[in-house]
This record gives sequence, structure tokens and C-alpha cells, in this order.
Amino acid sequence: MTEQNDARPQLPLGLAKRGYSGVIHHLSPADTGSALPALELESRLIELGFVEGARVEVLHEGIVGRDPIAVRVENVTIAVRRREAMAIIVT
Repeated sequence: MTEQNDARPQLPLGLAKRGYSGVIHHLSPADTGSALPALELESRLIELGFVEGARVEVLHEGIVGRDPIAVRVENVTIAVRRREAMAIIVT
């Protein structure tokens, strides 16, 4: 399964559309436009389960500006702002 994901292009989860599913490749919290400092954003995302290798799926998008998004991480559903989701790099 890893080989298949390595062939897929990487993109920030914040750019993914509803229905997208993939695997978290890494976190890149710098320059996301978040109000949180990069280290704090990275810590919060990890606490929520956004860790390397976790399966993710975009379930829902907000009506206004498609924000926030509802994301399933493994078996947990989490709402996250798109600007924070830009720190989550998926394949």
C-alpha cells in the first residue's frame, strides 16, 4: 500500500475536495495562514490524530467558503479549518 501512495502526488489536505481519501504523509505547519504558531498548530494536529500514515477522508465541506471541513482520520470524525488543514500533507 505504501508504494501506491508514494506514486500519488502530495497535496495539502486543505486543498482536497469532498470525497478525497488518502494517507497523511507529513505535517508542514509553517506558512499556513493559521493564527496559531507553527509549533502549537503541529502539536494540536497530532493530538487530534493527524499523524503520519493515518488514513484520511474528506466527508463534508462548510457552505460558506467550503470551510470548515469534516475529516475522518482513521475511525474518528473531526472538523478542521481549511487553513489549519493546509499543514497536513497527504498522498
